Amino acid sequence: MAEGDSTVIDAQGAWLTPGIIDMHSHLSVESSPGLSGAQDGNSIKGPVVPWLRALDALNTHDEGFLHAISGGVTTSLILPGSLNAIGGQGYVMKMRPTKERSPTSMLLEPPYGLNGSDPDPNVPPRWLHMKHACGENPRNYGDTRMDTVWAVRNAYNTARAIKDAQDDYCAKATSGDWASIRNQKFPESLQWDAMVEILRGRVKVQTHCYEALDIDNFVRISNEFQFSVAAFHHAHEAYLVPDVLKRAYKNVPAVAMFSTFSRYKREAYRHSEFAPRLLAKEGIDVVMKSDHPAIVSRNLVHEAAVAHYYGLPEHIALASVISTPAKVLGLDHRIGFIAEGYDADVVLWDSHPLALGATPTQVFIDGIPQLPNAHVAPKPAEHQRAPSTPDFSHEAAVTLKYDGLPPLTPKRKEGVVVFTNVTKFWQADASQDDVVDVFGGHHPGDPGVVAVERGRVVCAGSHSVCASRLAPADAEVVDLQGGAVQPGLTSYGSSLGLAEIALESSTGDGRVNDPLEPNQSALLGLGGYLAKAADGLQFGTRDAWLAYRSGVTLSVTSPLHDGWLSGLSVAFTPGAPHRLAQGAVVRDVVALHCTLGHGDPGPSVSTKIAVLRRLLTERVEGELGGWFQQVANGSIPLVVDVGSADIIASLISLKKEVEQKAGSTMKLTIASASEAHLIADELADAGVGVIVTPPRSYPYTWDEHRILPGPPLSSDSLIGHLLKHNVTVGLGPHGIAAPSHPDAAHMAVWSTRNLRFDAGEAMLDAGSGVLSKSKALALASVNVERLLGLEFDPEDRDLVATIGGDLLDFGGKVAAVISPRQGVVDIFV
Repeated sequence: MAEGDSTVIDAQGAWLTPGIIDMHSHLSVESSPGLSGAQDGNSIKGPVVPWLRALDALNTHDEGFLHAISGGVTTSLILPGSLNAIGGQGYVMKMRPTKERSPTSMLLEPPYGLNGSDPDPNVPPRWLHMKHACGENPRNYGDTRMDTVWAVRNAYNTARAIKDAQDDYCAKATSGDWASIRNQKFPESLQWDAMVEILRGRVKVQTHCYEALDIDNFVRISNEFQFSVAAFHHAHEAYLVPDVLKRAYKNVPAVAMFSTFSRYKREAYRHSEFAPRLLAKEGIDVVMKSDHPAIVSRNLVHEAAVAHYYGLPEHIALASVISTPAKVLGLDHRIGFIAEGYDADVVLWDSHPLALGATPTQVFIDGIPQLPNAHVAPKPAEHQRAPSTPDFSHEAAVTLKYDGLPPLTPKRKEGVVVFTNVTKFWQADASQDDVVDVFGGHHPGDPGVVAVERGRVVCAGSHSVCASRLAPADAEVVDLQGGAVQPGLTSYGSSLGLAEIALESSTGDGRVNDPLEPNQSALLGLGGYLAKAADGLQFGTRDAWLAYRSGVTLSVTSPLHDGWLSGLSVAFTPGAPHRLAQGAVVRDVVALHCTLGHGDPGPSVSTKIAVLRRLLTERVEGELGGWFQQVANGSIPLVVDVGSADIIASLISLKKEVEQKAGSTMKLTIASASEAHLIADELADAGVGVIVTPPRSYPYTWDEHRILPGPPLSSDSLIGHLLKHNVTVGLGPHGIAAPSHPDAAHMAVWSTRNLRFDAGEAMLDAGSGVLSKSKALALASVNVERLLGLEFDPEDRDLVATIGGDLLDFGGKVAAVISPRQGVVDIFV
């Protein structure tokens, strides 16, 4: 290449990787924003539809393409959904737009014949991918597992009969036995052609299977009909049965999986965060995937980073989203590596790709830059190397010992516990408005000590200052190895504590009635009622324990609902054994909650706001009216889950109207708030704060299509922008669906444990100087509490001790919860 034709980029020592490859995505077949006319992920025509093609549903207007690129994703396998036992054909796409603007032009190595090309039997095939699904998902047709397995076997038997007939025809033709086939056509079927090609080894099988029994079923089928399986997807129990995987026909399938997304249904109940490391130890290829939009593909590298945090080696974690999926897709001859002759799909990063919040500064697809104006703030120096992660060897071994369900209860200590080698001690200040470093400029040569008795800090300072507290013979000493003590986090936005398994109704509280629904029971009274989440609480759920063991010491949960009015939330301790235990229920009633969105079930948005106006400005008799009067006079907050800036503006106007009439200040908090940046000044002027969920905005619905995506697509993140405009901001965990989706709160439960990483990532996305670590901790603790009307004496706040780092990085491991509410220290190490 001539010098004048080249562009030289000085990377200044930055990390450069091949493009990220998402091996399980529904991008463009389940489009964003989620308009009904653009959702083509599943067929409802029957359990077996191998003749359907995802290509025929690829929507190139999906806003998710640019978001995927902003996370470094350059290539994705686009699969049909999982409602069918055999759901159809998947295709590999490059993410970049083309001049032709067509789906066909975005395909990578389209299979022979698709574009008029002729297959050449002397060269490797251009791979087609066939989506299969096992277990619960095909039950949408009323099928049991036995029905589903029979449907799959019958389909393969049909394909095998066609293949055998073809082979017989060809054998007679090549032997010159023309008389036998003179009046016969070559046996073929357009419907079953792709299945026949599976048996000929020219189509890769990608199968959605969760549990051991489903994996075993599919392995038996692969041997019965002699076809290889490219990968088991989701495969939450694969780590428990590596020998079953190794029995699959001809090759050991890869496992395409999540890091911590689990327990949302029975099949996912035994998933473990240690699954990637355990599978890799068995020599099984590990692929981290998004299942976009279940996890937005922009965050795929974060999935690999979390797997690395829990013990997946650095090189395997990076390979899990780069070279391993390239190999499994049969495309490692052109993607997944930076080498001469390979596609120029490369990503330049602002930090090590496995560092928290790693962001591309440029993404090249086929040598073409995709981010003309990348906005990236400088990252700390320590982010330029792979994170130094904790040792979870013991926890991983115990997980296997207990068949995926290890004990999660801590060792409880009421007496003296002394934490040594403490680098930082953050605590809420007396005003409850911020989190401050108690140690301040503590000299690093004099190790910090925090001494605790009956769950309360009795001394914090240097070793010499707290020496008298180290004397009791029964004192337990926990070495934090340079770690930290910080406020426990407060979760809002999930249904934590209302179900053991989110989508198993028999394990949960259920959904409350919508008061706007007709034909309400007379038992509810003329004025209606409001459900209290406190009445449906469940303690000891695995998600609650995992959240607690990850630093979440308080959860505010509102009742589940399908309509607009949820009910009254409760504040509880996820680590309490039952609701009657000391400190279990922190506040019986916290706030009144409702949801407003265009396209939500029931009457119009304007009707619902009219009802709110009446309930807040008139004396409506009954329980419902009584609670709304408490909102109107400022006794409890009204929390509205809403994305649209227009609806938020209407709520601000309603607040002013109520205040003018009542003569008191109404507490209004906006949750979700995806478009809140559009009216940030108005929110600040009205004294309305927001709890941002999810932490990184995404255009799930039309109400959220005007988002501020954050770096590298915008210089400001939503959180950073709101803070700059003096809006009080709290943070909620990631879910898997639009916040207005009826299952959003349920499906966010698993992610509560990752709130610590969400807060750390929000700190980095907000840009330099916007959020310090102390303010980022406040974002997920005191700020959320203030927005929900919760106020605590600093001495009554739970604290979290971490080994080796803090809650906001990949170096810290939660060692204990210091709980004055419960009067104990819960120790996990």
